[in-house]
Amino acid sequence: MRWTAVSAGVFFVVAAVAAVVGLWLYQPLLDDPGYVLGAGADGRVLLGALCEVLLVVSVVGTAVTLYPVVERQGRAVALGYVAGRVMEAAVITVGIVAVLAVVTLRQGAADDGARVAVAEALVAAHDWTFRLGPGLFIGINSLLLAWLVHRARLVHPVIPLLGLVGGPLVFVSTVVGMTGLYDQISTVGGLAAVPVAAWEMSLAVYLIVWGFRPSSPLLAGRRDPAVPPVPAVA
Repeated sequence: MRWTAVSAGVFFVVAAVAAVVGLWLYQPLLDDPGYVLGAGADGRVLLGALCEVLLVVSVVGTAVTLYPVVERQGRAVALGYVAGRVMEAAVITVGIVAVLAVVTLRQGAADDGARVAVAEALVAAHDWTFRLGPGLFIGINSLLLAWLVHRARLVHPVIPLLGLVGGPLVFVSTVVGMTGLYDQISTVGGLAAVPVAAWEMSLAVYLIVWGFRPSSPLLAGRRDPAVPPVPAVA
């Protein structure tokens, strides 16, 4: 149980870091409509795509490591969380392919106007995967896992509350953003994502440092002597 908790926490941290670094690395490709006609920063973009691959693996990793624990609380909801994470990873993968296709297009010899048009379509496809993956799906998945963790009392009770609030909030924010009222990467969109980010990072830190709470009904009678005592505040 100790290593299960640590593994899940590490996957959450790696996913968060890989998502931020990956987007920063290939952002020039997304911002410049004429990227396919210039010198390009292909090495940077490819490194960003590699970070996204690491993100995909970590996203699935969180679900796989936690499922044996949370399925005791509710198998249907736990399966829903695993399926949701797999769908989230699949959507992110489509976005990675779109980015890599722009790199390939830049190296082609087609008409400049046609290359720019196709590149803009690929970037638009990536933008939509960004809304669906780190937007809609992460909102649903956060809500499902937070409910399971809260019901099972696996961590400090304040932590899953962040997910119960943040999941629906980022979901609604993404839906509103789809109407064109504001971009997902904006001040409003960023603020709406803060509770989910706080939920995932606080959960990750708790799992890595303290593991699951021994007092959880799911772990009754299965306390691992290797697990350090949970602080009094918990």
